[in-house]
Amino acid sequence: MTFLHVPFMARALIVLLLLALLAGPVGVLVMLRGVAFAADTTAHAVFPGVAAGFVLAGEPGVLPGALAAAVLTATVFTAVSARVRADTGLAVLLTTMFSLGVVLVSQRQTYAADLTAFLFGRVLFTSATQLTETAVLAAIVLSVLAVCWRPLVLIAFDPVTARAQGYRLRLLELLFNVVVALVVVAGARAIGTLLVIALLIVPAATARLLSDRLRLIVPLACVLAAVAAWAGLEVSYRASITYGWRLASGATVVLTLVVFFLLAQAVHRLPLKSWTAHSQFSKKGQ
Repeated sequence: MTFLHVPFMARALIVLLLLALLAGPVGVLVMLRGVAFAADTTAHAVFPGVAAGFVLAGEPGVLPGALAAAVLTATVFTAVSARVRADTGLAVLLTTMFSLGVVLVSQRQTYAADLTAFLFGRVLFTSATQLTETAVLAAIVLSVLAVCWRPLVLIAFDPVTARAQGYRLRLLELLFNVVVALVVVAGARAIGTLLVIALLIVPAATARLLSDRLRLIVPLACVLAAVAAWAGLEVSYRASITYGWRLASGATVVLTLVVFFLLAQAVHRLPLKSWTAHSQFSKKGQ
């Protein structure tokens, strides 16, 4: 019998499927722009907003705090990267925001438990309210991408051409950073601020190994994330019911994604792999 008959497992699967819809397009944009470290920094930088909201208002304050931190992080990073090296700005932002989050969480007596929950998530504790909030955030992100997909892809491949066509690069960079931050917020409570970055990076990287066509990579990344969500929850559920092993569901989903990536690496290295298509894809990014 599948785990879907258990209500909290079904809610966990639904929230992970919503995140899988975002992992495809947003993760591919992150991959194309080569800003995986920036996305990782955003995931850490949202943490103090989550912590502050929880400390000040409990569970209802998590989403507003995370959203405030997300917008602030995206704005600060966009402004700082225009004045200093991007990696320098990221390092400063990462250490500052994450340290602030730890300080805020340390004010509570349940410091260790709260910190673990914020960093690694509690996908099995997803409530109906949290599910609705995630769905709203997913709808916002997908709506923005539907409107701005072409310019966002263009600046990833050729920012010079994008500027020549009249696009405002700084504004698009801010929009992209906000979109990444919103995805982090959507996944923070489900799989945590540390593991959400894997959902952004690994499916897109795996899909890239399996296809050279952008219009195939995006849906393939979504499918991979969705299948990993199902498989990871199934493995953790079966391990608990059959063998009494307590496996963290969010982390199991991420490890499933890593297994898919390793399998894709093996397929990618087969002699029958066409490197001509790979070269053509690379040229498009130049």
